[in-house]
Amino acid sequence: MEQEKLWTRPFIMVSLINFIIMLSMFLLLVTISTYAVDEYHVSTSTAGLVSGIFIVGSLFGRFWAGKNIDILGQKKILIIGTVLFTVTTGLYFLSFNLPILLAVRLFNGMGCGIASTATGTIAAFITPMKRRGEGISYFSMSAVMATAIGPFLGMFLLQFITFRQLFIFCLVLAIIACFMLSMIKTNDRPKKAITSTSKGIRLSEYIDKNAVPIGIVVLICCTAYSSVLSFISFFTKENNLVTAGSFFFLAYAVTVLLSRPITGKLMDNKGANIVMIPALISYVMGLFTLSITHNAFTLLLAAVFLGFGYGNFQSIAQAIAVKVTDHEKMGLATSTYFIFLDFALGFGPYVLGIFIPTLGMHGLYRTMSIVVIIGIVAYYFLHGRKAHLYE
Repeated sequence: MEQEKLWTRPFIMVSLINFIIMLSMFLLLVTISTYAVDEYHVSTSTAGLVSGIFIVGSLFGRFWAGKNIDILGQKKILIIGTVLFTVTTGLYFLSFNLPILLAVRLFNGMGCGIASTATGTIAAFITPMKRRGEGISYFSMSAVMATAIGPFLGMFLLQFITFRQLFIFCLVLAIIACFMLSMIKTNDRPKKAITSTSKGIRLSEYIDKNAVPIGIVVLICCTAYSSVLSFISFFTKENNLVTAGSFFFLAYAVTVLLSRPITGKLMDNKGANIVMIPALISYVMGLFTLSITHNAFTLLLAAVFLGFGYGNFQSIAQAIAVKVTDHEKMGLATSTYFIFLDFALGFGPYVLGIFIPTLGMHGLYRTMSIVVIIGIVAYYFLHGRKAHLYE
């Protein structure tokens, strides 16, 4: 029996748009704090706020998109998010003081949150049901590659160009994404908004209850990974591994690229547990390896463990969030997944940073390996033991 086609033009285009938006996001996420210090002479904590407020905006965007994507339609939400992201990227040129820069970062994050919620939903919606795990694995590689290439490219380009030229580069990327919107067609049918007689905000309008259990696991495990994203540069500098550290995310990305096609198919054929449990164990091994790292070999070995572990956990968790919900709530489930993910990656560093003076960098990663073990237990009780019901 012939398999349903996965690599359609809409699937390729939506993956490329997601990659472009995420690439621009990570380009600025790792460089904007330096810009704030150089341009406005702010403290490092304020510079951290300039960087982190983007995630707050992204959360607001995801809440709004999750509520409205089934009402307005996936394509319309994608257009709104991409255009907002593009316009606010252009506003970096008008950020004449710190308050304006903070506002631009907030709204830029909202555009990113809206657009990426739409791309994730469209990718899940247009993927054949029997290949959904494989499809989401391929789609989420666009974000993984952006995570690896974005920080490297941002730091590399700033050796040769100014921040203003970097903003131009990001704006060009966003404009390219806008032009690509016309190549995406969706066959979802927007439904009429349900008018409620009850006053106040209903949580069910913003969060899909079926996706909350896997969302809790995402919150635990991604909080641990926020320690890698935020502090690996400090860790490599402390251990005189800056040169090897520049290859850390490259080794991570290569591992993900090699493993995702296999793990995605395994999930579709054998179920989530066959991939999730080994991935989480590899995740623990990666963090523990970091905690005992004092040379380049163990640093890159940790990156490989994390690439197979966290890199696959992320895509499988997203696929689970979509599988456990009703078909018409795919958009809300995708938004719910990303809300938990963004909350962990956005606020995790602020919480974990408090413990670094006490634990030290090696102690932090040792502690994070224990946190992921807690995540494994949470996964088993919240989803793993009943995963067969959704296969």
